[in-house]
Amino acid sequence: MSTRVLMVFDLPYAVKADYDFAKEFADPDGSYTENDVWKALLECGYEVHRLSLFDDVRPLLDAVRDIKPDVIFNLCETFRNAPHWDKNIVATMELLGVPCTGASSNALFLCNDKGLCKKILRFHRVRTPRFHAYYRGHKVWLPKTLKLPCIVKPLTEEASRGISQASIVDDETAFLARIAMIHERMNLDAIAEEYIDGREMYVSIIGDRAMRVLPAREMTFGQMDEDEPRIATYKAKWDDAYRKRWGIKNHFAKALEPELQSQIDDVCKRAYRALNIRSYARFDLRVTAAGNVYVIEPNANPCIAKDDELAQSAIKAGIDYPGLIRKVVNQAMRREN
Repeated sequence: MSTRVLMVFDLPYAVKADYDFAKEFADPDGSYTENDVWKALLECGYEVHRLSLFDDVRPLLDAVRDIKPDVIFNLCETFRNAPHWDKNIVATMELLGVPCTGASSNALFLCNDKGLCKKILRFHRVRTPRFHAYYRGHKVWLPKTLKLPCIVKPLTEEASRGISQASIVDDETAFLARIAMIHERMNLDAIAEEYIDGREMYVSIIGDRAMRVLPAREMTFGQMDEDEPRIATYKAKWDDAYRKRWGIKNHFAKALEPELQSQIDDVCKRAYRALNIRSYARFDLRVTAAGNVYVIEPNANPCIAKDDELAQSAIKAGIDYPGLIRKVVNQAMRREN
């Protein structure tokens, strides 16, 4: 009897229980991650049931009761279109007692709050930029402990939402104005952290007790002026025309010196343990010319599409895409909730 997998993902609207997702899965700009994972699960021989959530968790409860899945493959990133509710969906899955792939609700909570996450990493002596969190309704000032330039961004957003070239501030007036914009226009709390000049790298890890660091990926900024801050803005990540105009590319990092590679591996493993992440994760790093490795952000629920950073790094390491998906399922089924 084949393993029953309930693949759960989010859509920006509700659908009926017998919906076939043909339109969404055929859209190259739509549910491409879900389509990749679905095909890989089928290729692995699993019995796969698909379920989307929007603003109601009852379909999840019904599906677990009726299908009795052996494992839930979680691809939920939002609930009611809000990314910070992803942890609550995972917490609901944990209450149901079915093994679930990906990060725990605790790890998602920690990693979603950039300030809290950085406090934990600094406690464990993992190098991160100096920072200060600014909550709505509280006093805003430039502390003496922060050195400009700083990057100011939303405290809990993901995928570089709210980050642009204007996020880099080099005087107090701009610093205060950017925080005010996030508070007032985005209605979000903010975080300011010192800008780290260096290489923008993405390093993925898979595993629980036995962790494997995958080959590093890097974002390069080919045609941007040397004096321009080179940061992974929302446009730099997601706007193809903008990326082409400025020669922004994602590729495997050029050959790293053994000492630097060892340091990157050590930093990412210690961060992974400190945040109690499981299954898989991606770390956004800055590597300075002096060889210092800074964790900018962890992503405990990264994109796992076939063409994205984590899967590409796995393929480079000799793990084909169906093999990666099988590993993720096997990890969940070995784990005690």
